[in-house]
Amino acid sequence: MARRDLFRGRLTRPRRPTVPRPPTAIPEADFLAACDGCLACVTACPEGVVRLDADRRPVLQFVHGTCTFCDLCAAACPTGALATEGARPWDARAEIAGNCLAIGGVHCRSCGDACDERAVSFVPRPDGRFLPIIDVDRCTGCGACVGVCPVTAVAVRPAGALREVRA
Repeated sequence: MARRDLFRGRLTRPRRPTVPRPPTAIPEADFLAACDGCLACVTACPEGVVRLDADRRPVLQFVHGTCTFCDLCAAACPTGALATEGARPWDARAEIAGNCLAIGGVHCRSCGDACDERAVSFVPRPDGRFLPIIDVDRCTGCGACVGVCPVTAVAVRPAGALREVRA
């Protein structure tokens, strides 16, 4: 338990990670009970995006690559914390923060160019800017758009942790 949680009275509520768990993670409470931080999923990930957080639990860090949803992390997991059966629905999506170069008026479309699903589009504005818009129906949450952003304005977060950014 973090000291901050203790002082704020958050004694029983588990923290939801701000970065997503691997797509094959079982529901969070069960996941935290089952995962022992053994590194099997980390070494099994061919893309190198499965990493351990400060609590030695796997999270996806897209600055290292893109998730191809190969499920090799689940196949390697000896505890069942990552499993294709009983996994929670993959609800993570990309979001773009206000420090995006395109929002600031600089011509940049790196995230849109990297997105194979064409979930990132750029809408022209009367002031000459082209603002990035993410189509959540097309976004798979693979993270291809994250590592290519020159100012780290793109993140993939679980649906409950997404913020709405206005330009």
